[in-house]
Amino acid sequence: MDHTTSLTQHIQAPPEKVWSVITDIPGSPATLSGVEAVQLLTDGPYGEGTRWKETRKMLGRSETVEMWVAQADPPRSTTVKAVQGGADYSTRFSLSPRDGGTDLTLTFGAEVLKPTAASGIMMTLFGKIGMAVTRKALAKDLAEIAGKAESL
Repeated sequence: MDHTTSLTQHIQAPPEKVWSVITDIPGSPATLSGVEAVQLLTDGPYGEGTRWKETRKMLGRSETVEMWVAQADPPRSTTVKAVQGGADYSTRFSLSPRDGGTDLTLTFGAEVLKPTAASGIMMTLFGKIGMAVTRKALAKDLAEIAGKAESL
């Protein structure tokens, strides 16, 4: 079972500035209030294969997840992946110039890797609640990315 949500935020900054914010992994705790800490696992500039551990607070709990860049096409799009708790998570950022700024679209997806009858029931019961909480957190992330990019 696959759960996906997509949000778009218009940012009054060019794609290059927005790109510099979303790809500044070490600086993400200063930009995103939900990110408590980042530990880089690879050296070098942001690109396919870049890996890090991100500690994020959600629903009052801190959780650390290993993440990696699966795709990068500067400054147009990037996809970040993570696998945790039997689910494959994918976050895609797409940047489109519009009206002197940038439309930043964030598409988040979660897919259960080995679905069972129990996981299907759980996703049916709690999937919508979980996605609503996730959507709220993602909207906050987009607003904070916009604030940072517009201040550069």
